Amino acid sequence: MELPDWLHRASQSDEFYTDERCYIRELHNCEQSPQMSLAVARVEPGVTTQLHALQGVAETYVLKQGSGVVEVGHQSQVVSVGDSVMIAPGVAQRITNTGDVDLVFYCVCVPRFKVECYVGLE
Repeated sequence: MELPDWLHRASQSDEFYTDERCYIRELHNCEQSPQMSLAVARVEPGVTTQLHALQGVAETYVLKQGSGVVEVGHQSQVVSVGDSVMIAPGVAQRITNTGDVDLVFYCVCVPRFKVECYVGLE
């Protein structure tokens, strides 16, 4: 039976390691929903992700586990569970896990994340 346009079945996507020095698991990223995507990022203790920007895409981190220091533009701030970090399109960003456990956070991208929007800045 064909699914309705408004339903997208989760593909049991596995977590994968990226050149950004973190693990990603896509929860929602499909052509039927171009307005946004949702992923879970995991950064191991002591690791700083690659300095990067997303062209044309705003991103929000919502911290689920751990603590760290996030850099957005030319500012940095300590962050912990429950904090949200809103990053405008094209702004440099990275995060460092300063804790003893994995730093885990949701990544909400508007519009949806596509590989071609990622710009490495290192």
